[in-house]
Amino acid sequence: MGVSHISNRSDQPSQRWSRRGVLTVLGVVPAAVLTGCSGSADASEEAKASASAKVAATKKPVVSVSPADGTNKAAFGDPVEVTVTDGTLASVKVTGNDGSTLAGTYNDAKTKWTSTRNPYSGTKYTVTAQAEGVAAETATFTTKSPGETFVGYFTPEADSTSGVGMPVSINFTHAVSDRAAVEKAITVTAEPAVEVVGHWFSDTRLDFRPQTYWAAGTTITLGLRLKDVEGQDGVYGTQSKDVTFHIGREQISTVDLAAKEMVVKRGGATHATYPVSGGDADHTTWSGIMVISERFKETRMESSTVGLGDEYDISDVPHAQRLTTSGTFIHGNYWASTSVFGSQNTSHGCVGLHDAKGADDSSVPGYKFYDSSLLGDVVIVKNSGEETVDPANGLNGWNLSWEDWKTGSAL
Repeated sequence: MGVSHISNRSDQPSQRWSRRGVLTVLGVVPAAVLTGCSGSADASEEAKASASAKVAATKKPVVSVSPADGTNKAAFGDPVEVTVTDGTLASVKVTGNDGSTLAGTYNDAKTKWTSTRNPYSGTKYTVTAQAEGVAAETATFTTKSPGETFVGYFTPEADSTSGVGMPVSINFTHAVSDRAAVEKAITVTAEPAVEVVGHWFSDTRLDFRPQTYWAAGTTITLGLRLKDVEGQDGVYGTQSKDVTFHIGREQISTVDLAAKEMVVKRGGATHATYPVSGGDADHTTWSGIMVISERFKETRMESSTVGLGDEYDISDVPHAQRLTTSGTFIHGNYWASTSVFGSQNTSHGCVGLHDAKGADDSSVPGYKFYDSSLLGDVVIVKNSGEETVDPANGLNGWNLSWEDWKTGSAL
């Protein structure tokens, strides 16, 4: 009748028209289509993560050292650094061929170690570093030597015993322009404890003292950490050491040149009284607080060395103890009449005590005072007709008030 029929044979898939005119195939749907949307994607991500974990597990920590292994003439102005990638640091040790070691600290993640101070100049260092889970590694480097250097010569001598007026005085072999850096590298501590402050008298001299004289029996420690401290552009210190000094009994002597008498006190009590002769009207003796800085059983004194021409030249002055750099001594005198001492000031500026030629007569005042004295003992001169000695003229910083002394510190 001209009408086509759709076959319903069993070997044909069933079909039907949707309301929207789209042919929908009915029948068996492939298994892949039945899988939810997360199936294949999750499997892929898990595979990638597993692969990444395997790669990460096969990475080994890599340790780096600065300065680099094998470096010669490495800079000594920067700290040593050890870093690790793909791991954490377990230990770091840095040792110099001089026996020194460099301490250091880790960052929070323990991926970096930094030395707490810089390496020394002219030193070969071995760095032994270990990351967690692997064997330790070593690296070596050598720091360059500085060009120009300086040292500080100190008074008093190491392990010596001095009087209560002895400052710690340091004279540098090269002028210092960075006074703060140098002073910071020097410590002076005392037992029993007392505040000690430095005072710069010049660019080559730095003294330390407490507010008042040291207590009898004090132990003083000088710490010099000048090595590689840049005192001036391109000029570095070389010392790293500790030195100990001791203070003995307290002896303070007062010379009254109006009375021409010296009273020696030990621990506040009178120990001895001696007649003396000081500088005459043309050669007055410095007044003020002075400290014995040198001692000679016998020494030559020549007027030309202190600007007095050829007025005297005595080859064997007995029992001479220096009070100023400029030439003031307290010493024995065998060439003047015994009657001069206690009655006249006849010297060229020194303080004289009756003595004997040869310096061996223990019965005379010159011998007795010398025998009772120490370097660092205090000698106070008053009523001399002269102004107070310059604090820098000898070890005589006690003539400065405590406030004036502290203003001389660079810190």
